[in-house]
Amino acid sequence: MAQDVSSLNGEDCFEGNSPCCSDSEAASEGNNDYDDILELNQFDGLPYSSRFYKLLNERKELPVWRAKGEFMDSLAKGQFVIVSGFAKTGRSSQIPQWCAEFCLSVKFQHGMVVCTQIHPQQAVDLTLRVADEMDVNIGHEVGYNIPLETCCSNETILRYCTDDMLLREMMSDPLLERYGVVVVDQAHQRTVATDVLLGLLKDIALQRPELHVVLLSAVKPGPKQLALFTGSPLPVIHLEAPGVGEVVYSSTGDNYFCSALRLVLEIHHSEEPGDVAVFLVTTREVDLARDILCHEGHSSTSDRGELLPIAVHPGQPGTLPVLGEEEEEAHRTRRVFLTCGPNEDFFWAVSSINFVIDAGLEKRYIYNPRIRTNSVIIQPISTGQSECRKHLAGPAGKCFCLYPKERQLPAEIRPHIVESDISSTVLFLKRMEIAGLGHCDFTDRPDPGGLMQALEELDYLAALDNDGNLSEMGIIMSEFPLEPQMAKTVLASCEFDCVSEVVIIAAMLTAPSCFMVPPVELKPEVTQCYMKFQHPEGDHFTLINIYKAFKQYQQDPYCNEEKWCQDFFLSHKALLMADALRAELTDTLRRIELPVSAPAFGSRINTINVKKALLAGFFMQVAWDVDGSGNYFILTHKHVAQIHPLSSYGAKSPKLGLPEWVLFHEHTFSEDNCLRTVTLITPQE
Repeated sequence: MAQDVSSLNGEDCFEGNSPCCSDSEAASEGNNDYDDILELNQFDGLPYSSRFYKLLNERKELPVWRAKGEFMDSLAKGQFVIVSGFAKTGRSSQIPQWCAEFCLSVKFQHGMVVCTQIHPQQAVDLTLRVADEMDVNIGHEVGYNIPLETCCSNETILRYCTDDMLLREMMSDPLLERYGVVVVDQAHQRTVATDVLLGLLKDIALQRPELHVVLLSAVKPGPKQLALFTGSPLPVIHLEAPGVGEVVYSSTGDNYFCSALRLVLEIHHSEEPGDVAVFLVTTREVDLARDILCHEGHSSTSDRGELLPIAVHPGQPGTLPVLGEEEEEAHRTRRVFLTCGPNEDFFWAVSSINFVIDAGLEKRYIYNPRIRTNSVIIQPISTGQSECRKHLAGPAGKCFCLYPKERQLPAEIRPHIVESDISSTVLFLKRMEIAGLGHCDFTDRPDPGGLMQALEELDYLAALDNDGNLSEMGIIMSEFPLEPQMAKTVLASCEFDCVSEVVIIAAMLTAPSCFMVPPVELKPEVTQCYMKFQHPEGDHFTLINIYKAFKQYQQDPYCNEEKWCQDFFLSHKALLMADALRAELTDTLRRIELPVSAPAFGSRINTINVKKALLAGFFMQVAWDVDGSGNYFILTHKHVAQIHPLSSYGAKSPKLGLPEWVLFHEHTFSEDNCLRTVTLITPQE
């Protein structure tokens, strides 16, 4: 396919005769008999379908379309371009297509196009939409690459991927020589992976002057982002979105949750048709709101149709409607999208949102390197986030801000790199030094205390040599898509002949939690279900029991594995992800020629070996019951915590007594001060 594409007249495409320019516009406006149109798609050489022209007319209505000429001119003249525009301006779907046209115009001599996203599901959704608009096949001309799933080939012209997947790709292709244009979307979210990617791209661009870098942001870039790429004129294109509709402010204090639900019901019974987006603060609030609105929707009637609450969680597929949904069905139902955190871009495809309810707060995890744990804080959203949410309702809609108008909001989103555990990031950057990318110019430098703690932890794990460079052990650890402690545990399992069991543990703890958060009234029943999987040695072994039970049930052709998961209050999607991750980790071990021992789960020697492997990576996460009452003293930072109630040793699980010494996987400090995923250890072992 690459030869066919390269032989096309790319210059004509760029000069204005592309399918998205004058010829197709004339065809779509002047003739509806599409069967007589012989215009060929320059990306695959096939005639355009009638749907292409229908979607083309929709695309021309997007605010981004008015900036196409300016963008293409800036891309051709400079190495860096910044485009800012809110979620529904079309930036995430149109700009990458135009970059593909640009690469086609030079016959892909410098490479293809890659566009990064923060969340995997958004990368998939955009791929589906863009392939439809370009009238090409998924996985061929347009594809995606997300954790545990790849739908593309070496000849894919436009690839969507998560920013962390592109970073991992740089381990084998440090200069990204496969690509001629790198589009970094959602740069305003300031995630660790995005900031690291931008810092490395600056160094790559110096070594590859032919590489073009495009930054997409919902809000206008701040001075620090503008200063990141210097040495050449930096064009900044701002997409003018339709104006904001009516904005209503109110002071609800801590009662924003009840106020939001009351507003949803009032809108449903008294306002014109249209969907509602509700921005809450925590995932627990989102799930609780969905349950309450489901109950209210069934118990009340309205001439506005059915009330359909939908929980939208990052990283979980199937939470947003499929594009192209029938309008008739949409008119019969008022959908209420419930979400938390900075998810404004999740609604890029939902044009039917007429009402927005914004709590104006967000939950953030702040890593404290001194005590090696996260603290949870609730803080106001930024000014940019507030504006993004107001624009979701459109010029004819309403936005209800559940905070006073005079509240002072932070000017920008606080970068995650200054408040996160960056051990994995430092391990990756050390790997990049070996590849020749030793300089990462951060927009905001990491916290010095966090950086020192990360280097100290890597040194403890033997990932660094005496000179502070990556050791042979560190190089192997960086091959795994795991946090450094878990990567070291997997490597130790090769020494202790317990690879099969430890890989299951690593997969179960890296994937989202398999335990579903149930309604309060079902807690005793849920506890009884979980107790059936409990292992006397602790939670790590309980996870193995759950995984093995799931696999056994999955292999029975007469059983419904989804129903089995529901009956035991387990997440089917999380277990499938853990299964895929286990397979990937096993493949990685075989690729680097490390031994994979046969399963021996259940034997005493295997149990001891698994604990030895866990201690090899998590020796700094050991606690001692100081008084025999469940108050555990964490040795590394002398803090006292309790075991989580749903643990095998928790208060809700009286089956097992309290161990004197435990190894734990996670400690949440300010949320509930609990140790999660704990296993019994003894000095003798």
